Amino acid sequence: MIRGICIVIAMTFFGQGQANGDPLPSLFWVKAKAANKYERTQLSNMGLSIEGVGDEAVTGFAIESEVEQIRKQGLLISVQPMDESFLDFPSDDEEFHNYSELVSEIKTLSDQNPSIFSMQSIGKSHEGRDIWVIRIGMDDSADKSAALFMGGHHAREHLSVETPLNLAKYLVSEYRNGNTKVASWVQNRIVYIIPLVNPDGAEYDIESCSRYCMWRKNRSRDKGGSYGVDLNRNYGYLWGTVGSSPNPRSDTYRGPSAFSEPETKAVRDFIDARPNITTLLTFHSFSELILYPWGHTYDDVANIKDRELFQTMAQTMAGWNNYTPQQSSDLYLTSGDTVDWAYGEHGIIGFTFELDPSSMWEGGFYPGQSYIDRVFQKNIKPLEYLIEYSDNPYRVLEPVHFAYGLSTPLID
Repeated sequence: MIRGICIVIAMTFFGQGQANGDPLPSLFWVKAKAANKYERTQLSNMGLSIEGVGDEAVTGFAIESEVEQIRKQGLLISVQPMDESFLDFPSDDEEFHNYSELVSEIKTLSDQNPSIFSMQSIGKSHEGRDIWVIRIGMDDSADKSAALFMGGHHAREHLSVETPLNLAKYLVSEYRNGNTKVASWVQNRIVYIIPLVNPDGAEYDIESCSRYCMWRKNRSRDKGGSYGVDLNRNYGYLWGTVGSSPNPRSDTYRGPSAFSEPETKAVRDFIDARPNITTLLTFHSFSELILYPWGHTYDDVANIKDRELFQTMAQTMAGWNNYTPQQSSDLYLTSGDTVDWAYGEHGIIGFTFELDPSSMWEGGFYPGQSYIDRVFQKNIKPLEYLIEYSDNPYRVLEPVHFAYGLSTPLID
């Protein structure tokens, strides 16, 4: 998703040049009327995958039947078929990791750092690929608090895979270089990283078209022959209520039931088995946002202390990465997403980062490999913050003690 209205450019069907697999559904770039979160939710319920939010309108992706529904409601401003030339891709994105390269890099890190780094499969994708989790820490003791970082729920969001992978590399490097803070975390906490939740979709996005496919979902196939479920609409907390589509061809198709997909089942089972996970961050792209519960309702989190904690942590992290912090439903309602489930079912203090860039015009889902390091660098402090406070997130709300026993600093 993105903030600000994107410039609409004349386009032709994005899926031209597809090398193999099923035909891609015709995908359209839509601009529609929406002046507030309630009107944005109305469009989201129609199946529009909202990617840009302005004062009086939104932009996003929709299939043909959804475009017609938006048109019939009198909300359509403009529509253009998608075109791969719109994104003006860089000629070389070789620094991004495909699935085999990702696994190889993780294995190398594990082999070189066996005392603090391990990898294991938490399950198989629809097409049989392992979904890998990295563990950084001296052991897997349930007595140690843990932070969990995830990427790659949505296939086309490749930067969301590189960022958690870079976190793993950073922690190992800092530990080996004698960083005492990181050494303390390795000794006393556990960091779990699932860099790629949706390996099938990610591989399809980079291999099955003449250029990127703009694919979002996984690669399961329904009885009608349509492909893919939006994994970030498939989690079980109040699944299927708002902000997701029952149409299997839609980009926001929620699946036939909660946790119908092997990928979300794997994440669920992993978290269910680890009550020591206290903080969670799931990476997405794009639009430079920090989102926190709730997504399924406009209501605030009922627990006042938790609400204050979410707001305080989001605002603190925004001070480092300059993203915009807000409750997820302030954009529009969604159900079945990762963070609502993690907090609603387990009380985990979880956030979604919508990474750079800020708009489709700046590259959208495919901003180029120059973004890999710069995005990680601006997010190091927020990621360290979530690890530091995973022992007890509520420490964030404790008074900061300054000189002379004061809980607030002296003011001139």
